[in-house]
Amino acid sequence: MPSDRSPSGASLFAISDLHLNYRENQAIADTLHPETPDDWLAVAGDVAHGMDDIVRFLALMRGRFAQVLFTPGNHDLWSRGDGEARGNDRYQDLVRHCRSLGVLTPEDPYPLWPDPDGPIAVAPLFLLYDYTLRPEGFSKEDALAAAYAAGVVCTDEIRLPAHPYASREAWCADRLAYTRDRLDALPDHTRTVLIAHWPLHPGPVGRLRYPEFAIWCGTRHTADWHRRYRAVAAIHGHLHIPLTEHIDGVRHEEVSLGYPRERAARTRPMRYGLRRILTAG
Repeated sequence: MPSDRSPSGASLFAISDLHLNYRENQAIADTLHPETPDDWLAVAGDVAHGMDDIVRFLALMRGRFAQVLFTPGNHDLWSRGDGEARGNDRYQDLVRHCRSLGVLTPEDPYPLWPDPDGPIAVAPLFLLYDYTLRPEGFSKEDALAAAYAAGVVCTDEIRLPAHPYASREAWCADRLAYTRDRLDALPDHTRTVLIAHWPLHPGPVGRLRYPEFAIWCGTRHTADWHRRYRAVAAIHGHLHIPLTEHIDGVRHEEVSLGYPRERAARTRPMRYGLRRILTAG
């Protein structure tokens, strides 16, 4: 069962896009520790390609943090076509592994973070994307053609089957409806921390070096969720541009570690590693 205990001084931390297939990233992951025995950790997807590596990392974190929450990213769901579970079946396998570890997923009750102004629901969300983050007047086919022409096609087009859905858009639509129902059922005035792999608001997507990649970066249907669900913070990864920005007065945190080559190439300071999201008062 979720623990709602977070004594004074405990923090909720977040991180995403660990990509543990890189040795440098694995070395960083091994150093992740809480500051207090009561700290929580939210992992916002793209841990690794292999199920064993994902489970091993989450088990390690569960042994260190009082509570761990996980929502998968696209890399966590990739299929190599060698008999592995595909699409939603792989997602359900991840959920089963997490439950065996005591790690909370988008299928579990949202734990409540105690706060003097009322409890905050900490909500991991699995939503996917639907190709709607495309230029005005472009069809999906136009946007895909532009991405292929620019040479920035997401590997999901090969490795992320939608099974048993007809398309990733249909899978995304189902996840949106399911998640809206759960969030709408929260008690009135409950504030939230929303944790997703793909950004909920399209604003951060504007930072992409190659704008053609935006169609794999979320959906327009969540653009108002930070207001609709009274978010005190919205957490995401996927973009590999770890920055903080405020949209409608709500803090949006991109918490990815990303690839070693990206960290080496950047001249602008970025906030890599664990990001503090909440601290118990």
